[in-house]
Amino acid sequence: MRKRATTTLIVMAMAGWLGGCGSEKPSAPAATPAPARPPGLKIALIAKSATNPVFTSARKGAEAAAKELAQKNSVPIEIVWMTPETEDGQVQAQRIAQAVKDGASAILISCSDAEKVTPAINDAVDHGVPVMTFDSDAAGSKRFAYYGLDDGKTGETLMRELGALLKKKGSVAILAGNQNAPNLRKRVDGVKKEAATYPGIKIVGTFNHVETPKDAGAEVVRVQKANPQIQGWAMVGGWPLFTPKLLSDLEPGKVKIVAIDALPAELVYVDKGLAPVLLAQPTYMWGYVGVQRIVDKVHLKQEVPEIIPMEVVRVSKDNLGTWARQLKSWGFTVPEMYVKMP
Repeated sequence: MRKRATTTLIVMAMAGWLGGCGSEKPSAPAATPAPARPPGLKIALIAKSATNPVFTSARKGAEAAAKELAQKNSVPIEIVWMTPETEDGQVQAQRIAQAVKDGASAILISCSDAEKVTPAINDAVDHGVPVMTFDSDAAGSKRFAYYGLDDGKTGETLMRELGALLKKKGSVAILAGNQNAPNLRKRVDGVKKEAATYPGIKIVGTFNHVETPKDAGAEVVRVQKANPQIQGWAMVGGWPLFTPKLLSDLEPGKVKIVAIDALPAELVYVDKGLAPVLLAQPTYMWGYVGVQRIVDKVHLKQEVPEIIPMEVVRVSKDNLGTWARQLKSWGFTVPEMYVKMP
């Protein structure tokens, strides 16, 4: 009897075990939840270069918007400046990953190299961190919005202004900055497209360089000496105009410049006639509008347009004082001689 009872118990236990295997799988261990973010918003700002004044102005705009919107929405907003000292797409990709690791609520970035940063942007979004681009886009990434110029049309406008100064004839050089920056490549394409409509305009060449005032200025001087026939420069960024070097190295009577950007250090070139027209990007607004839109999406849960257009401001002697006062209102230090102009 004892043997039969023991056998029965074993059979019953095995039946129960087999029945359990057939009907339910062992539950998987619960996923480790992501660490909770502190209250408020932490926005990582990753521009191209910390040494480029256009991006330090974007930082000012971002910080101003953060202060205003924090008060308006009763939510703390922190701007974390994570911009490399010099342009490097791979470093930007590393900073994106670091921002995710550090618990950023969102990332605002101007892309030095779209190909290098796109995988990092996509990974950030996959980890729940929305990304917005400004100035230089990564259109093939999972970023939710881009704020900036229509670069192709801006390049056309740049060449149109230079063509008018040269009366549609002469030799022209293009100063092009970082050859891997998609926004700058599009501007160069726009310059060439417009130049092709002027039979009297000849493009001597397109010249890339490290995006610092010193390197850009040195490249202009080098090219001008090698090609003294150059009468005009189409600069898709205003890098060399952040120092007064070209005022002594180029002759306003022989060479004309049209460039994008018009920050305080560049205004003297308009005043002296070497750059009679600058096409100003409201660079302060890169940061200001970027933070606005991130707050709209992340905090207020609102729909944000994928493309948010920015328009250039044409700066010449006619409106130099108006533009100088605008810069001053954004917190820039502007020479009073320009602020006092009509």
